[in-house]
Amino acid sequence: MEKEIISRIRQLSQQYAYDSIKMHEAIALRAGLSGTDHKYLSFLIVKGQMTAGELSNLTGLTTGAVTGLIDRFEKKKLVKRQFAKDDRRKVIINPNIKNIMALLQPLFEEYGKKSEELIASFSNKEIKTIEAFLLKSIDIMNETTIVNSSQVNKKEN
Repeated sequence: MEKEIISRIRQLSQQYAYDSIKMHEAIALRAGLSGTDHKYLSFLIVKGQMTAGELSNLTGLTTGAVTGLIDRFEKKKLVKRQFAKDDRRKVIINPNIKNIMALLQPLFEEYGKKSEELIASFSNKEIKTIEAFLLKSIDIMNETTIVNSSQVNKKEN
């Protein structure tokens, strides 16, 4: 493949990532959240209830940072802490999906509509290509995350 094409796709991918961060930061601010808190809240929306330790592993945040995150979400009534019945040291985070959606859905309404229209403008074959690119890109990002996380852990130990 031509280097020019690879360079163009990388530049577009970077621009997409940058603009995605800016968009989510703007929406988060309107919702009274930071951009990162907004994204971490989406983990809870997708994955559902989980322990604080699981959220720490999923996000890469320290357990102390997760405690602060949960505190901020609880103040806004977006999550509720619950202690595990079998081990009171274990904190389970229960997302309040109704409150989360009431907060975020209006802010994403126009974006969601335009995104659906964009997707509908592609043929099934084009959709399969886009989907393959995104899935393979996600795999590469996850591999890179694991490698870099393990390198950081080695340095800390």
